[in-house]
Amino acid sequence: MAERWATFDCYGTLVDWNAGLRQALGGSDELLARYHDVEPEVQSEDASRSYREVMRETARRLGTDADPAETLPEWPVFPDVRPALEEARSRGWRLAILSNSDGDLIDASMRAIGVPFDLAIVASEIGSYKPMDGHWLAFAKEVGSTPDVHVAQSHFHDVVPAMRLGISTIWINRLDEARDPPPTAQLPTLEGFVDTLDQLAPAAP
Repeated sequence: MAERWATFDCYGTLVDWNAGLRQALGGSDELLARYHDVEPEVQSEDASRSYREVMRETARRLGTDADPAETLPEWPVFPDVRPALEEARSRGWRLAILSNSDGDLIDASMRAIGVPFDLAIVASEIGSYKPMDGHWLAFAKEVGSTPDVHVAQSHFHDVVPAMRLGISTIWINRLDEARDPPPTAQLPTLEGFVDTLDQLAPAAP
């Protein structure tokens, strides 16, 4: 039977990025909103920066001495994640994470998620941050093809570039945003998402 691969963004999709980051920034919604605007600028300036360095520089530009990377391994996993990923694995899907992060931070988050992943590709190891194509190109080099489906919350970082590469996308629109272009499929959470995976890439008979 041919392998079916689903790739995932981690933070915002599987791990509650906003809750963890808000707490790291002292509970400030204003700093959280500004962080979302500033971080992509920092990432685009120097792709050789580790994600720890990106987070520290972003916080510095916000005028705070907070170090979000110190608490990131403790950020909460969304409650719908583990049962959804377990269901995907039970139906034969192979799972990978494509993240704008560092290897040790992703390792800690994968342990918190508690469901095995077959592969993790992180920005600090490939010298590229999404929405650039580096993660998907690195995945294709490792596996031999692009993923069957990419699953993510960030429209900007994940949905748009994956679609540009011809990859089916499931937008986990946890924030109920309205964005164009539309994804292949859209869900509010991961609950029941495996049925959508199977619709987009049916198992071979």
